[in-house]
Amino acid sequence: MDPFRLLELLILVAVLVGFVGLLLRRNLFLKVLAMDVMGSAVVALFVLVAARAGLRSPILAAPLAPGAVAAPLPMADPIPQAVILTAIVIGLSIQALLLVVITRLARVDPSLDLASFDAGRLDAGERR
Repeated sequence: MDPFRLLELLILVAVLVGFVGLLLRRNLFLKVLAMDVMGSAVVALFVLVAARAGLRSPILAAPLAPGAVAAPLPMADPIPQAVILTAIVIGLSIQALLLVVITRLARVDPSLDLASFDAGRLDAGERR
């Protein structure tokens, strides 16, 4: 089996595990953790896509001796690399924001169970 296909399969499994965790878990902290697993798997997919063309980074090479001919080496695509860096920064900031919100919600209900927050919302709606 091609190593890239195996890595694609593992990344797909990681995305599915994160998605299932997001759907089935009732604890808000575990939902954020599942979202982080999904985000990391998507970043890994972009790294894999960028590495298909080559593994070298597209930066300036060392100068060659006069008269020497450089063999063209396959280089990684720089566009997915820029997207990867952006996705990492955005994912980290979203995760930090969600953890701050969850910390504030833990003061209301330390169990962080969605059912208790839904019940609290319904109780507040009935009081109106």
